[in-house]
Amino acid sequence: MQAVWLALGGLVLSAFTSSTILPGNSEVVLAAFLYKWPDWLWPALLLATVANSAGSATSLWLGRVAPKKEVSPRIQRWFERYGPAVLLLSWVPLIGDALPLAAGWLRLPWLPSLLWLTVGKAARYLVLAWGVLAALHA
Repeated sequence: MQAVWLALGGLVLSAFTSSTILPGNSEVVLAAFLYKWPDWLWPALLLATVANSAGSATSLWLGRVAPKKEVSPRIQRWFERYGPAVLLLSWVPLIGDALPLAAGWLRLPWLPSLLWLTVGKAARYLVLAWGVLAALHA
């Protein structure tokens, strides 16, 4: 039982750092966790989603408190067109880490931004978990 709690702690750490500029590989950690403990699906998904969203919320906050700078015109157009809903893509490799920072710089509303990025991250983890569990039962 202690091993599962340590593994969940590792998942939380990995999920948090994965949503910042630090490396974390939370998808690999979640897949390995579910391979070993598939009965812990919902706690693992909840913790990974919350931790990954908290990391992005940290980036959003850092963008807000950082000195106002120019944001890529392309990213600025996305935010002007779609608003905080752009943060659904905050899980996407490469651009995902920059989106919450840009949203902070652009002073997008906090609560809608947090909601959209959390929905995107939860959907990504759900799809990943579905794939892992489907492979285990194949």
